[in-house]
Amino acid sequence: MRRKADQAPDAPAAPAAAAPAAAGPTAAGPTAAGPTAAGPTAAGPTAAGAAAVARPTLRDVAMLAGVSAKTASRVINAEPGVSPSKVDAVRRAIAQLNYRPNFTASSLRRSNGRTATIAAVLEDLANPFSSALHRALEDVARGREVIIVAGSVDEDPDRERALVRAFTMRQADGLVIVPASDNQAYLTREVHGATPVVFVDRPPVGLQADAVLVDNQAGAAEAVHHLVASGHRAIGYLGDLRTIATARQRFQGYKEALSDNGIRPVPAHIAHDLHTSAATADATRRLLATDPPPTALFAAQNLVTIGAIRALRDLGLHERVALVGFDDFPLADLLQPAVTVVAQDPFTMGHLAAELIFRRLDGESWEPTTHLVPTRLIARGSGEIPPHG
Repeated sequence: MRRKADQAPDAPAAPAAAAPAAAGPTAAGPTAAGPTAAGPTAAGPTAAGAAAVARPTLRDVAMLAGVSAKTASRVINAEPGVSPSKVDAVRRAIAQLNYRPNFTASSLRRSNGRTATIAAVLEDLANPFSSALHRALEDVARGREVIIVAGSVDEDPDRERALVRAFTMRQADGLVIVPASDNQAYLTREVHGATPVVFVDRPPVGLQADAVLVDNQAGAAEAVHHLVASGHRAIGYLGDLRTIATARQRFQGYKEALSDNGIRPVPAHIAHDLHTSAATADATRRLLATDPPPTALFAAQNLVTIGAIRALRDLGLHERVALVGFDDFPLADLLQPAVTVVAQDPFTMGHLAAELIFRRLDGESWEPTTHLVPTRLIARGSGEIPPHG
């Protein structure tokens, strides 16, 4: 049964400033407990700490449309019995004010005006990195009796915006976003409207907001330096979609480390835009079929690493070609050989993002800040295989 937007009596009130309207389904998750943090490293101009601007209300819509609040509510809830002219007037007012119906008001809204929900817009909830982020957010939220609702963007900018619209329509108290779009200026109204927004894994573009990131370029460079230290000079690169900021940063780290060691990149040893393990397996076979082939591989994302492992095992080369992956994954230490990785810390990243959201909800204010969480190279065996001539 569809839940109706909040209804109000007919008393008018002065219109307030706007926030984006939207619709669309969301996914939900339960809760859990415990905080963590990491220190800030950089700051930008103010935005998230800007003065709050009230969201438009049902009464604002009614006043602008020249109808009663009851009539406006009936239009919003698609109830019959309203004249076409009044329907048009209400719809124009909704568009002008960017009004968002409050679908959670009847069941979740607290006396402090909050819904006890934080929305997480993540890359892919099935990916171990995203699922660890989600769980870390829940750990912190549980102690606040707040739930985390989440959805996957699947590297689709339109899906990102649809999820953000859907979550803000449902009056989420804060947003944690791993962005897929190349510009997040569309969130400016939310930030200035006092909705805390924290970006994780990828920095915001076109918007000043808190961010929790890792140094992808340095982590990738460390992986390549590690392979060079094992004697490798022909090091292949397997990368994610180049539209993703972190993929570009990791490729830059790869090239930087090669240059530091006097090695020129070989175009035939480089494969981009691999977003599934199957695509990576195919690309790995192509790289290893070149003459001469790379003696080592750097895989710049966990699913990419899994695809490379599958191809190496199919070819019987898993104990002859060295491999370092960026980002750990379950059972990586139980394979033969165990997989050397540059590990991120999604639990610390998620805990910190949640703490930043709750600190802002508690009334703290500061200039938008970027927090860096360090990576860690874990040598397990696959990255220490020497070159075989």
